[in-house]
Amino acid sequence: MTSRWIWLLTQVTRRIWFRAALFSVAAVATALVAILVAPYIPSDLPTQIGADAVDNILGIIASSMLSVTTFSLSTMVSAYSAATSNVTPRATTLVMEDTTTQNVLATFVGSFLFSLVGIIALSTGAYGDRGRVVLFAVTIVVVGLIVVTLLRWIDHLSRLGRVTETTERVEKATTDAMRRRIESPYLGGAPLKNRLRDTPDRARPVRAGSIGYVQHVDAAALSDIAEAAKGDIYLAAIPGDFIDPSEALAYVTGFDEDRDDAIRNCFSTGDTRSFDQDPRFGACVLTEIASRALSPGINDPGTAIDVIGRAVRVLAVWIEPKDEAETTILFPRLHVPGIAIGDLFDDFFTPIARDGAGIVEVQLRLQKAFRSLARLGDDRYEGNAARHARQALQRAELGLSLEEEKQRVRDIAADVEAASSASAETPVFWPTRPTPL
Repeated sequence: MTSRWIWLLTQVTRRIWFRAALFSVAAVATALVAILVAPYIPSDLPTQIGADAVDNILGIIASSMLSVTTFSLSTMVSAYSAATSNVTPRATTLVMEDTTTQNVLATFVGSFLFSLVGIIALSTGAYGDRGRVVLFAVTIVVVGLIVVTLLRWIDHLSRLGRVTETTERVEKATTDAMRRRIESPYLGGAPLKNRLRDTPDRARPVRAGSIGYVQHVDAAALSDIAEAAKGDIYLAAIPGDFIDPSEALAYVTGFDEDRDDAIRNCFSTGDTRSFDQDPRFGACVLTEIASRALSPGINDPGTAIDVIGRAVRVLAVWIEPKDEAETTILFPRLHVPGIAIGDLFDDFFTPIARDGAGIVEVQLRLQKAFRSLARLGDDRYEGNAARHARQALQRAELGLSLEEEKQRVRDIAADVEAASSASAETPVFWPTRPTPL
């Protein structure tokens, strides 16, 4: 669980401008440090290495880095546009947070500013002969950094914005969010099995103060408020829920209304959903990629089949072995609803089964996915896999035209039912915790 301020700081560090600004400050400081180091340089060294060459090198860097930075920005915009049109607009955020792209842009901008500040300082005579030696040495290091960055950038451009690469990013973000939720299934609080039935009748609602999606909940801060008041907080909204002032963020017992604003401040809301604490959002984005691929205008069932395989990997994470420490209740006065496995199955498979109803290879892959999930040895997976297998079969019966294709789907659907019955006798065994994707 991360506090609200740490979460907000994390969001800032993911922005493109942050690294560019950081590298720019470092570049300016590096260019000026030669003035401070100059007195410690031997007086005869400038003559030996020909430090006057730094003027021309800085001029080349300044002119070339400006062009390269402009080109990189246009390439990034094209990649974002490609991700929006070919994958899904919801995945663009992950492409924009790509660390390699941000480091490349920051390096180019920083190198340009380094050379510009160096040229200005040289023209004013601030360095002197000894300072030119230091600037020359730093410039050589910068040139090496630029060469390495360009080579990485050329390799990275071949993948940036591509469907497979973007889908992999979404899978990783979803898997990471899933593991964080598994490690703290109720955000560190006590389980709230049913938001309506298990919330006390005497509990008072704390209404939302804005309209949007809950992106982050500061569970530790809510617990501190509850401990100070000797009361209990029952969450009515978790990350991913859409809220408005007519709905309750939480229900409280033992509280006065003067603490309501503090409770509201523990909920971070925004116009869109966030991957961090919301595994279901990642599931929806993966499904959007598959649905777009299955549209008549694109007609790419291979991408949908790829997404189905990724969905199985993400769901399998939920039943990995857990340490006892991971399920410890840290905040006993905070009661938090969990994520239903059935909702994750619905997010992943219902749209794909609907949009791929008339494509036999998609329907076959869906049924094989359900069979794999049913064999994982979890009762919740067995029931949901069998339910979705039946629903997908019904859609296939209506969508497929050939009786032979329908029969192939029926055969594997029957295997799902058999696997659901047999999995209780042969539970899954994880010898070690799988390596994160």
